[in-house]
Amino acid sequence: MKHCIGFFCWILLFIFTSCSSHDRVDLPIIDYIKLDSTNLKVEVLSSEMDVPWNMLFGSDGFLWVTEQGGTIKKIDPNTGKSKVLLQIADVYRYRTLGLLSMVLHPDLENNPYAYVHYTKKEQDSIFSLLVRYEIGLDTLIKPEVLLRIPGNTGHNGSRLLISRDHKMLWATGDAHHGEWAQDTTRLNGKVLRLNLDGSIPDDNPFVDSYVWSYGFRNIQGMTFSDSGMLYTSEHGDAIEDEINLIRKGENYGWPVIEGFHDTEQERSYATQHHTSEPLHSWTPVIAPAGLSFYTGTKIPEWKNSLLLATLKTQSLRVMKLSAGGQQIVDEQILFESRYGRLRAIAVSPHGDLFLATSNRDWNPSKGFPREGDDRILKISSTTEVHGIPIRPVTVNKESGHINRGKDGKQLFTLYCASCHKEDGSGVVGIFPPLVGASQVSDSKSRLLDILMNGLSGKITVKGQVYDQQMPAFSFLKDEEIQQIVNYIRKEFGNNTDSISLSEVKAKRNK
Repeated sequence: MKHCIGFFCWILLFIFTSCSSHDRVDLPIIDYIKLDSTNLKVEVLSSEMDVPWNMLFGSDGFLWVTEQGGTIKKIDPNTGKSKVLLQIADVYRYRTLGLLSMVLHPDLENNPYAYVHYTKKEQDSIFSLLVRYEIGLDTLIKPEVLLRIPGNTGHNGSRLLISRDHKMLWATGDAHHGEWAQDTTRLNGKVLRLNLDGSIPDDNPFVDSYVWSYGFRNIQGMTFSDSGMLYTSEHGDAIEDEINLIRKGENYGWPVIEGFHDTEQERSYATQHHTSEPLHSWTPVIAPAGLSFYTGTKIPEWKNSLLLATLKTQSLRVMKLSAGGQQIVDEQILFESRYGRLRAIAVSPHGDLFLATSNRDWNPSKGFPREGDDRILKISSTTEVHGIPIRPVTVNKESGHINRGKDGKQLFTLYCASCHKEDGSGVVGIFPPLVGASQVSDSKSRLLDILMNGLSGKITVKGQVYDQQMPAFSFLKDEEIQQIVNYIRKEFGNNTDSISLSEVKAKRNK
């Protein structure tokens, strides 16, 4: 009887909402794109949104969206008309915390369920909850917590997917406990695999465990290819953002290994623990976010490609896969710094691409947010092009893994400006300013220690307490460290004496 009622409600919802699914309106066109043989237009589907974090298409043809503050809505992909389904009251929003991921049951007719992941705070503790909702006529009802794991002020992931064999994959972050990622008794820093009722599948690689694969820092994107191969995008620390091909039971190395096995310590650990290397990595980092495999036919240039939204480089990356899906053979960039930070991505059943900006989040880029942010952009084929179209930029195969900066300013822009900002002002309460900071201008040794070894825990800068972790930059060459520290000691109103190369070398050798 329960499933009959659910089926009836889902049918009514489908009939009610699909009435407008064939309507068309003229959405605002803001850009055109020229590919090899295909012309595309960029339209604004929705604006004034509250940091859209996850997007997916339901079998009703609508775009389902989570917003960080706790709202779940569905949007007509042709008209932009939206319907709020639920506002989750107990979502804890802070920095990258909030309502994060969502996935729908693949058989909504018989199982009208939506699954969501959000963070919740209880007293002084933070948790990540995986919750199943029943889809009612115009809302989500009957929440049931399927799984609850530790959370933290960052690194909570996440993405949700359902596989062809009706298993749920949940990508979790390490919750700022890197060592948990290598501990298969813990559920953080993993890709978890669950039955859709929340139980553990019998064929998981570890007995009585949700763990499917492990050794991750903070996965922000996850997608299946048309052949069922599973890919993820993951934030590195200060180096080696990654694209990984996920396999059953495999170890991806974090926190001992970052990206490729290219140091003696990493190679030794990889040999002992049989770790897997990524398909691709980026240094300097790009902050990869939402990830989709292009399944459509409208844009043939993107066939067999991964589409990646990025935050730091504010771009769409189109990564062509080899025929077998085991390699990335080409990478192109679109929209760099044009629309701001890009977080969520979805491909419609018709082959249109949808991108969501993230300019009202905790760390906006220079010049953002703009009027109308945050927005969902619709990218689709067109026969007309007006003005000068955008063209993709092909990435040199080596450019994603080298230090491109040549002087202090360039190096600062590559490695520091995304947090401390180009003018050194930081973000109040989150990233400390460099302007007038005693940590910059006082002790040379202290500044070198911070840059080379990073920071964790609380620090007071100009009377303000900050507790955001800072990665170590010891991977930089001595000359690069010298250039960065001297740049920040001379810029932003600071005017202190220079640090010599011998002082950098002495600090490293201590």
